[in-house]
Amino acid sequence: MKLSSFGPANRIARTAETHPLTWRLRDDGEPVWLAEYESRNGYAAARKALKTLAPDEIATTVKDAGLKGRGGAGFPTGVKWSLMPKDESQNVRYLLCNADEMEPNTWKDRLLMEQLPHLLIEGMLISARALKATTGYIFLRGEYIECARNLNRAIDEARAAGFIGKNVLGSGFDFELYVHTGAGRYICGEETALINSLEGRRANPRSKPPFPAAVGVWGKPTCVNNVETLCNVPAIIDGGIDWYKSLARAGSEDMGTKLMGFSGKVKNPGLWELPFGVTARELFEDYAGGMRDGLTLKAWQPGGAGTGFLLPEHLDAQMYAGGIAKVGTRMGTGLAMAIDDSVSMVSLLRNMEEFFARESCGWCTPCRDGLPWSVKLLRALEKGEGREGDIGVLEQLVGFLGPGKTYCAHAPGAVEPLGSAIKYFRHEFEQGISAAATTGNAAVAGQSVPSGVNA
Repeated sequence: MKLSSFGPANRIARTAETHPLTWRLRDDGEPVWLAEYESRNGYAAARKALKTLAPDEIATTVKDAGLKGRGGAGFPTGVKWSLMPKDESQNVRYLLCNADEMEPNTWKDRLLMEQLPHLLIEGMLISARALKATTGYIFLRGEYIECARNLNRAIDEARAAGFIGKNVLGSGFDFELYVHTGAGRYICGEETALINSLEGRRANPRSKPPFPAAVGVWGKPTCVNNVETLCNVPAIIDGGIDWYKSLARAGSEDMGTKLMGFSGKVKNPGLWELPFGVTARELFEDYAGGMRDGLTLKAWQPGGAGTGFLLPEHLDAQMYAGGIAKVGTRMGTGLAMAIDDSVSMVSLLRNMEEFFARESCGWCTPCRDGLPWSVKLLRALEKGEGREGDIGVLEQLVGFLGPGKTYCAHAPGAVEPLGSAIKYFRHEFEQGISAAATTGNAAVAGQSVPSGVNA
């Protein structure tokens, strides 16, 4: 997998000053191993952090730089770190890297792990020092075979060079790091489900509080961060707060750069490191090249299957959390998908909801029963066998499975694209209602979702 090189991506050179995540990438797409990584300033930030900065200074620097989680939720990283206990007697702590990248249409973490494994290791080493965590785990999507191979080789290289193990760099800090491949469940993107899976339990989300910072892996304080989040840490320590903040475009409330992309039937699908605040139109037209000849953009999602659909007129929105929120949805992972005018929105939603229903852990009733119910209705509408009232029931489900109604964020993310599709393309859903519908369907119109869903 290579970064795309169309338009501005081909004209603007990647440098350490402008592309902190990707400037070391090789043009041939091969991994950057230890010798090459060190020759390009690799582990310089780790040396600085471990030899000249106290743990609290590292954490404060990351907090003041404004780094936010890159997994989709966008929670401030430094604030999350500050939730770890201050009690020095809590001497067993864990740092977990969430590398279970199962969000449909998202592959940004894969790029970093396959081609820059040492960047993630360095980021975890510095972060672990800030958290006073002596053990780290990379919880990796099981299907990422090449990532596992490259990460394990890089860990062996780092251990042989003294960046992992006892007394790292003579600092008195011990750090061990392991790769754990998961069994392949979307729900493991939820941090407490990830923790349960790592412990060998069923991957169900845990009740909160207590939060992982207090009671995490094996009952010990734990911090969970995304791959891309951790990969930002070395640049912040090396380049400083003011430089990192200056990377974002004017108007953006999010700092630094972000791996963004566009897939679908665009001319140049790809992945690019861009400043927060770039417009979706620039991403779509200048980098992705617009739609293929003969096709028209019908709708797009800004950041994975769990984000709402937007229309072509929303392309002028800035790509940062607040910018996308202004047009009615979430930025998510920042990897957008273009939907062309040949696609049936009902069929697309049926496919998405089948995925989300299958990936539900089944722990809470609204998600366990509500998502399959949406699939049943969408299948009928897709076949032209829908009944009067089916669209209303789907809208009920969007409300019943929304934020705050379920045990975790799986169901709210699953129904967000459904609600937006009905909002913008209701006529397509109406076309799925059978012409044979009679007055007998009046009773159906009053039908609600199963009693368990409305609990």
